[in-house]
This record gives sequence, structure tokens and C-alpha cells, in this order.
Amino acid sequence: MKRNEIKEHLYQKYIAPTEQPCRRYVGIEIEMPVVNLSGEAVDFAVPQQAAAAFIRAFGFEPQGYDEEGVCYTATHPENGDNISFDCSYNNLELSLGRETTLGTLEKRFQRYVSFLNQELGKSGYLLTGMGINPHYAVNSKEFLHVERYRMLERYLQQYRNWKVPMYFHPYPDYPTYASASQVQLDVQKERLIPTIRAFSLVEPVKAVLFSNSCLPEEPGLLCIRDMLWENSTHGINPHNIGMFEHLPESEDELLEYISTTSIFCTERQGHYIHFHPIPIIDYLERSTVEGEYYADGAYHTITFRPEKRDLTYLRSYKFEDLTYRGTIEFRSACCQPFRDVMTVAAFHVGLMDHVEELTALLEQDTSIYQHGYSAAELRNILNRREWPEFVDRDGLKQLCLSVLDLAYRGMKETGLGEETYLEPLYKRAEQLTSPGRQYMDALDAGVSQKQLILDYASLD
Repeated sequence: MKRNEIKEHLYQKYIAPTEQPCRRYVGIEIEMPVVNLSGEAVDFAVPQQAAAAFIRAFGFEPQGYDEEGVCYTATHPENGDNISFDCSYNNLELSLGRETTLGTLEKRFQRYVSFLNQELGKSGYLLTGMGINPHYAVNSKEFLHVERYRMLERYLQQYRNWKVPMYFHPYPDYPTYASASQVQLDVQKERLIPTIRAFSLVEPVKAVLFSNSCLPEEPGLLCIRDMLWENSTHGINPHNIGMFEHLPESEDELLEYISTTSIFCTERQGHYIHFHPIPIIDYLERSTVEGEYYADGAYHTITFRPEKRDLTYLRSYKFEDLTYRGTIEFRSACCQPFRDVMTVAAFHVGLMDHVEELTALLEQDTSIYQHGYSAAELRNILNRREWPEFVDRDGLKQLCLSVLDLAYRGMKETGLGEETYLEPLYKRAEQLTSPGRQYMDALDAGVSQKQLILDYASLD
């Protein structure tokens, strides 16, 4: 396939959907750790049974089964809500179908989590609002026995075999215990570049406010999720993950960027195939590609011909990720304490109509910016528990408050009274803290991990 044809297909997949009228819908995905309060490993039968009871009680329809016949994903036929296990039975995800009000989504989330924790509680388990499963060390790291997840597991394990000039961390099983809070918002074509630029610049502020994924082996990090993605095989091509090191300045430049993201899997004859990541612009020009797939208890090599339909399997994990739905998916926030579950969505919704003001505010900042660091480098710095001396703490606090004031104004303009969802963030900004920092400080002060697990699971 010629390069101009490839570019046209990418345009139709990613840019053309943004030409539709903006409907101002919000979609939310919340991944949550399943915790055995005894401190022992999760018995997969417990969350499986809780999910089965949930599916029956709320009238969800099964969409997929694992190799043992267990339903691991189901969807509500009317509102589009989905319950699933993400990569592992240690990690449950609620994807809330599109709505125009956060209050509607919050009510459904609270009903669902209340039911699930009531079911899990019968066995001494619960879901909690943390970005890393607090008992990850004792839990089984087994991926779901599903074609797609077997492929992903094998792909992440390839860091041991592939010679790549980069640092790989030793946690290839991280998807079984890392949990995120993701938001999808409609975006119109003419607003696409300003939106990506503004929200890229605000990522360091989000690190201050939302970090909530702590791993004892990496005590200096309050948000280890970034590192887990960037220093895995997903990060072999940095254009697939994290932030834009160079912010696109035009639609054409964004399309060029997308064309350099890598594809690493596809499907043939019912089997998921993984292979060393290849930029999509090069992949579709190749005559053959060699990969590997799982079948009959073993992995097999295969040589296949790339096809246009493989674009379906092109996956990016950018923090500001343009999707085929005409939305931007914001992917950088950790799962939050349940009482603050709508803060992530409210932050993004509130800023969405004020991206020019947001950009101007950040470009004028000197508390963190204008010290020789890019936005990506600043996010990495502010993800840490200790910050360097150049960070002006008082100035950073004022920056966070100014960003929140802008988001508050945006939420207030909707007339729905949902600006109150931002109130917990004001408290965090005043103290320059996050749930991850509060968690680490509390452990240092002698608070028990179990008490923190229960606190982060509270809906009140």
C-alpha cells in the first residue's frame, strides 16, 4: 500500500470522526483493585461470583467468556454500561455509557460499587480506590485466559528476549494490578489541536493532583503508572505512550505523528498475533511480517501479509489519545478514592471549553515552566515524592488553584451544579498533595494499610 493511501486511511479512522457535530457526551472508565482484606491472595472465584451476581441483578448481557467458560465482560443493553475484568480477575472495570451529566454517571457508579462490595464483602473482599492493588505482591499475576490477554501477556514478557536500547522495568505483569480512571470527551475538528496542546501542558498539574499509584519497590514515585507503561514493550516506540514530546501544531502534523505510531498485534483465523512493534506507515508497506500466536497450550510462529484491516489493531496509549469515535480519551489519571471518583471527569469537562485560556495560563507560568524542562519532563518530576529546588511551591499552589478556577468556571457554565465535584481538588491544591502522597504519608505515620484500603473504598 502506498504511503498516501495509508495516510488517507488514518485520516478516515481518526480525523474524519471529529468532523461530526460535538454532542458533549462524557464517557468514563474506572478500573478498581479487588482486595482480599485478609491480606492473602485473591481467590479468583470470589470476584467471578460477585460479577455474575451483578450481571443478573442489573440485567447486563454477557459479551465474552474466558477459556473456562467464565463471563468476564457484560454490557447493559440500554445505557451501554459495561462491567469487565481488565487483564486479570484482580482488576475490575466499570465503563459507564455516554451521558451529558456527571451526576447521572455518579449515581450509576455508586449503585454498582455498593452492590459489588456487598457481594464481595460476604467473603471479606472489596473494591477500593487505588491505582495499584495494595496486595499485588501476594496476588496471582495470571492474565485472563482470553486470546487478547494471552497475547498481551506474551508481548509484555518479550522485554527479556528483545534487544532494544532502552531501560525495561522488571514488572511485565503490571496490567494485573494497575488501575486507571479514564475519560472520553467529544472533540470537534477545529478544536482538536488546541485541545491536545492545552491538556498536554496541564499534565504536570494533573500529576500533583491525581497521583495515586504507589509500589513499595519504587518508593520515590507517587504515580508509577507512567513508568510501568513507558518502560515496558509498549514504550519501545515512545510515540505509542505517554506525552507528546513535541506538541503537534496542525492537523497534518498530528496525522504524521499517528502514522509513526507502531502496531504490535493483529488477528488471523481467530488467533491474536503479536510481533515486534512496527510503525504503521512502514508495516503496511511490508510484504510479510513474522509473529507469534498461542494455540493448543503452546506458542507458534507465523508469517503473514499485512492488510488494511489491521488498522483496527493499531493501539495508542497516549495521555491525550485521539480515538476512532471522534473523542479524545484522557488516560493519565490513576483510579481515585471512591468519594472523589468524579473529580477526574469534572476536571477535564470543566477545562474543555477554555483550552485557549488554559494554554495562556500555563505558557505564562514560571513556578515550574521556563526552567529548561518540557511538559513531559515536568510531569515525571512532579510524579515523585520529592521535588527539586527549582519548583516554586507557592507558585505551583497558585498555578493549581488557577487551573481549578478555570475548570470550576467551565463546570458552572453548564448550569448543572456539578462544579461541586471539583471541591476535593481545591483541598489537594492548597496542600500540594494527592491521594498517593496522602497514602504514603499515612503509612509512614503508622496508619494501617487495611484502614487506608477501607478509607479509599468509602463512597461518603
